[in-house]
Amino acid sequence: MNVAVLGGGQLARMMALAGTPLGMSFAFLDPAPDAPAGSLGRHVRAGFEDPEGLDALGAWADVATWDFENVPAASAQRLAQQVPVCPPPRSLEVSQDRVVEKEFLRSLGIPVPAFAAVDSDEALRAALAAIGTPSVLKTRRFGYDGKGQRLIRTAAEAEDAWRELEHRPSVLEAFVPFSRELSLVAARGQNGAVAAYPLVENEHGNGILRLTRAPAPRLSRALQRQAEDYVGRMLARLEYVGVLALELFQVGDGLLANEFAPRVHNSGHWTIEGARTSQFENHLRALAGFPLGPAEAVEYSAMVNLIGTVPDPAPLLALPDAHLHVYGKVPRPGRKLGHVTVLGSTEAERDARLEEILARI
Repeated sequence: MNVAVLGGGQLARMMALAGTPLGMSFAFLDPAPDAPAGSLGRHVRAGFEDPEGLDALGAWADVATWDFENVPAASAQRLAQQVPVCPPPRSLEVSQDRVVEKEFLRSLGIPVPAFAAVDSDEALRAALAAIGTPSVLKTRRFGYDGKGQRLIRTAAEAEDAWRELEHRPSVLEAFVPFSRELSLVAARGQNGAVAAYPLVENEHGNGILRLTRAPAPRLSRALQRQAEDYVGRMLARLEYVGVLALELFQVGDGLLANEFAPRVHNSGHWTIEGARTSQFENHLRALAGFPLGPAEAVEYSAMVNLIGTVPDPAPLLALPDAHLHVYGKVPRPGRKLGHVTVLGSTEAERDARLEEILARI
């Protein structure tokens, strides 16, 4: 099976590493000459909206997908005229606009923070009056890893935040006093079967995911069921095929949805070693129409992103059950260059090994 991927970053790279043993071949559309996935298949060096590049990809492929959240929806739709595209391009249209995304979630009965669209000074004042402070002003589109958002502690800060975002169409969201950040990764097959991974706990710094613990500590069956219910509603409404990740806030004993990613996800990287089937393999199984693999955790895992620099591998790999993934990207501040996953037979063992990892990076 020939799999075309819009994007050639680390997620595409890990897809190809998971799909090659399944007999799959890959092509990647990415303008970067040093795209991390480029050496693992055919690299079509063209822009994401380049018609010739898209048509060449579609003529070659049996199925197409993508590896980043801001791939143009129109490009996915163009490919869909030639070849099946999974997930459905509709999922991009929903997830790429924060207002549309929250309206979608709310339409499914999934709780979200209070929000209001902001496209003018008057709309900002009205949103502040309705939502209050503290709140977060976010651009409606093209925000990821903490980009395109400003915390507003008092109403007096709102005008500066709006100016810093260059008066782009935005959304004002109520600040959520959450106890922790969680996410659920799940795959849905062509036959509607769903494989949901355990809820995981995430820690961020400057808007970038720093580490993930899987399964999440103090994970109750009720919390897992609630998250699976939310994701199940989304997958069914979108007639989804592939992997989706829902990011959540825990508030008390309940969950609020923050945002979702219609793709394999950073908080699911632990599944490569830590689950019976990785998120990347299950994504490809879904695209191919294969049965989904089991999503249970095999042990307790922690995944740490390597951001800005890659440390000496030797001290990391000297630790028991430590697994290093380097993406082959040029280092620069704030850039995800790789990750380390560590496993333990108990939470305590996992956490002790995690502390050793953190001390060595």
